[in-house]
Amino acid sequence: MTPAPRSPAATVVGIGADGWPGLPEVSREALRRAEVLIGGARQLDLLPADCAGERVTWPSPLRPAVAGLLAAHRGRRLAVVASGDPMLYGIGRALAEELGSDALHVLPHPSSVSYACARLGWPVEDTEVVTLVGRPAGQLSAALHDGRRLLVLSAGPDTPAEVAALLRDRGFGPTRMRVLEQLGAGAERSVEGHAGNWTAPAGDPLNVIALECRRDEGALRLSAVPGLPDEAYEHDGQLTKRHIRAATLAALAPAPGELLWDVGGGSGSIAVEWMRTHRSCRAVTVERDPVRAARIARNADTLGVPALRVVTGAAPDALLELPAPHAVFIGGGLTAPGLLDACWNALPPGGRLVANTVTLESEALLAERCRRHGGELVRLAVSHAVPVGGFTGWRQAMPVTQWSVTKAGDPT
Repeated sequence: MTPAPRSPAATVVGIGADGWPGLPEVSREALRRAEVLIGGARQLDLLPADCAGERVTWPSPLRPAVAGLLAAHRGRRLAVVASGDPMLYGIGRALAEELGSDALHVLPHPSSVSYACARLGWPVEDTEVVTLVGRPAGQLSAALHDGRRLLVLSAGPDTPAEVAALLRDRGFGPTRMRVLEQLGAGAERSVEGHAGNWTAPAGDPLNVIALECRRDEGALRLSAVPGLPDEAYEHDGQLTKRHIRAATLAALAPAPGELLWDVGGGSGSIAVEWMRTHRSCRAVTVERDPVRAARIARNADTLGVPALRVVTGAAPDALLELPAPHAVFIGGGLTAPGLLDACWNALPPGGRLVANTVTLESEALLAERCRRHGGELVRLAVSHAVPVGGFTGWRQAMPVTQWSVTKAGDPT
């Protein structure tokens, strides 16, 4: 005999800008029956008086308060009112993390993304979405590619002007911008222009920004794969050069959701390009020079990964409190006492370590570790054609010795 389904700990109801009239009856009934209604002030104000439950407004910051509010109302019929689809950059994620997905009953509303794509005639599956709600605008940079269509979830009325300024700064002034306000409501409207000459005043706080990306003529082209041009970085010479960087990222083999330690960050290029491979990739870069550490943070913001964590300190001591990595890159300081051991010991089974060096002393150290742990030892040499009088010849950069290894054992 099949057991009766358990009552959910919380019902999550999505509501749009069209408010109560836009809700199906099943969502209305859930809200009427609730003893406690939790949501943002804007969402709660959309509910009629016959939704008689106690109304509780989310505090700010929201995420740290979720567990306490749920615990305070445990055992009562609880409904959470959310904007649009609660599982698309919404409160549904936090609730699932706290309660477990089996304890939720989610009644979604069409999201602003679905509405925007419907208005624009854009296939949803081909449209990249970037949210700037509670996030720095710099993360938009990683999604900018010529000809790409993007939807930006806005943080408020000032976000369109902020986005336009970022596009101009990143060399995307010709990008067509359309700001879609109050999607699905009677007051719905759109404002259109180009980033390069955007002058529209701040409008409705409930807006989505549609971008058809166009790069300025002559602007630096940034690829979606590792090996960005060296000119993309601010640096003082401490930079893993483009071709070596591409080979290094290939050896590190980033996968979605993984965490990298970039030890001896320099300009941060390895950590930056690790994070650019997928939006869920994370990285911590450790750099002992405060000037370089600040430079790494600027590079991360410019290149679209402002969430890169920069730790100012000397390894191995600076590694002690870091979360366990999936991969480690050592770009400097290999001869520091205890550094290699600390990095190796921090790796779980199946974790990867890649170390680069140009000195004989560090090369001998890597050769010894390769004999002990296995892996692959390679020498990478890159030459560039340069003028030699009236002719052309090859100028070789300093060769790089690279050790890459996967720690033995079952990663599960």
